[in-house]
Amino acid sequence: MKLEKYRYIVVEGPIGVGKTSLARRIADHLNSSLLLEEPGENPFLEKFYGDISRYALPTQLFFLFQRTNQVQSLVQMDMFTRVTVSDFLLEKDQLFAKLTLNDAEHDLYQRIYCHLQPKAPPPDLVIYLQASPNILIDRVKQRGSLFEKNISEDYLWKLSEGYIRFFYQYKDAPVMIVNSDNLNFVDNQSDFDLLLQQVEQMRGSREYFNWES
Repeated sequence: MKLEKYRYIVVEGPIGVGKTSLARRIADHLNSSLLLEEPGENPFLEKFYGDISRYALPTQLFFLFQRTNQVQSLVQMDMFTRVTVSDFLLEKDQLFAKLTLNDAEHDLYQRIYCHLQPKAPPPDLVIYLQASPNILIDRVKQRGSLFEKNISEDYLWKLSEGYIRFFYQYKDAPVMIVNSDNLNFVDNQSDFDLLLQQVEQMRGSREYFNWES
């Protein structure tokens, strides 16, 4: 079960759901290239979590430029030479913009977005990790990231709901929707093998994996 038919795999989901850890695990399993978000490079992010309304626009624009630059490498590379695994979709930038920006800021953001016209090749597969907001809150607290220390529970609830709406409308690639509440893909080999099996057995463009231990 090596997922040979997929050349570009994206793992997505809200903060704390484990998307980066799973992306690393899949990339290691496939000996593939790895394209990760770099939130630590955003100088506004820690301030954003402490005062969302004040720092939403510069935070969002920084991520927009950063993600646009990152996916340019995907556009330029030969997707048939090596598998690439990423922990973000470029399109999800719009999700965060709608969630955090006021009307005037969102209008400016859209103008800049349209001017940049960022493009990325559609993934061959998106693994969308879900978890209940309470689980997300616990996981964020446990990992103790400095720039995440001010994330509010209300923000994580809204973000979780935003992801659900986003993927309800997302049609650009096949999506495996995974409830990760009771799964640990990094530390539990059987959980990881079970996920690979579910992906290998996909037949439709949208399937669900809900495991209860």
